[in-house]
Amino acid sequence: MMERNGGVVVVTGGASGIGAATCELLGRRGSRVVVTDIDDVRGTAVAESLGGRGEYLHVDVTREQDIAAAIDTAIERFGRVDAVVNNAGRVGAWTYLQDITLEEWDATFAVLARSAFLGTKHAARVMREQGFGAIVNVSSVAALRTGFGPHPYGAAKAAILQLTRSAARELAPHGVRVNAVTPGGVATRIQGHGAGLEGDALDASIDGVRRGLRTFQPIPRAGEGTDIAEAIAYLVSDAASFVTGQNIVVDGGLTLGKGWPANYRAEAEAVGGHSG
Repeated sequence: MMERNGGVVVVTGGASGIGAATCELLGRRGSRVVVTDIDDVRGTAVAESLGGRGEYLHVDVTREQDIAAAIDTAIERFGRVDAVVNNAGRVGAWTYLQDITLEEWDATFAVLARSAFLGTKHAARVMREQGFGAIVNVSSVAALRTGFGPHPYGAAKAAILQLTRSAARELAPHGVRVNAVTPGGVATRIQGHGAGLEGDALDASIDGVRRGLRTFQPIPRAGEGTDIAEAIAYLVSDAASFVTGQNIVVDGGLTLGKGWPANYRAEAEAVGGHSG
């Protein structure tokens, strides 16, 4: 069982955004973290920021052998794997149904749903033998509501939630817990990537997303990677030892919808409406 501080964790997509925030938070709390990504520069920097507690591995999550090797490396180096966080992602192209190519659909599912399956599969392979472990799959509000992501993205993220539930049911008798975290509007590089931005334009887009999200959900600020990392840290710790098959939505109230604002009486009176 992984304590609140400590343990061995493998994180996919750990070079930036939610993944990097998760690696940094868990590292600060005493975990040994295997940071995996295809962005070697950023991934190495994240691992190095953890001092002796971080190690970077180049992992293409669409390749089963890469994910299997990451789990095996953690076992070889540290003797066990307490937790696996399946976080790697891509937005894909926003377009109409008739314009989505099969290649785009398959590529989105490969990075999102298939990689979560592979991470869960190979985590289960070692955790069943250990008799303990925690798996966290990162989904999205696009799995819960329409309009928050492209068609392939939303469908793949929804598949992750069902995989989480079915895997949790199978693995619970073996001491392995499987849960999901569903972020809302978070200011990360993935939105800029989805728009085809790179370099300085990509970095600037994050600030733009942060500003735009201030009025996008009931809590008037953008989500940050650390908000999601805190939920993940809870789920992989022994504080959540009786929690499995669940999905924690961390979205600033986004999925609640706009509806009446909290100060609707004052707003109604301001425009001459009735408040009662």
